[in-house]
Amino acid sequence: MNNSITHLKTKAFAIRIIHLYKFLTDEKHEFILSKQLLRCGTSIGANTHERNNAQSKLDFIHKLSIALKEADETSYWLDLLVETNYIE
Repeated sequence: MNNSITHLKTKAFAIRIIHLYKFLTDEKHEFILSKQLLRCGTSIGANTHERNNAQSKLDFIHKLSIALKEADETSYWLDLLVETNYIE
């Protein structure tokens, strides 16, 4: 099990995203934005975790670049959810 600070924080973030997804679907009956958020919000941790098995330095950088893009997309969906009053 990987216990690096990055792994722990991205896993904790993914868990919060999963809880938010459940709230949005169960309480707010929102299914489109929440699905996008779930996909990219959990992908951050998956990609940072995959870096541990990178085949080269370039592959390592590539995995982290994907995680960064997913984090940026997650931010976008969170902004939309706030601006449409689904969350505060």
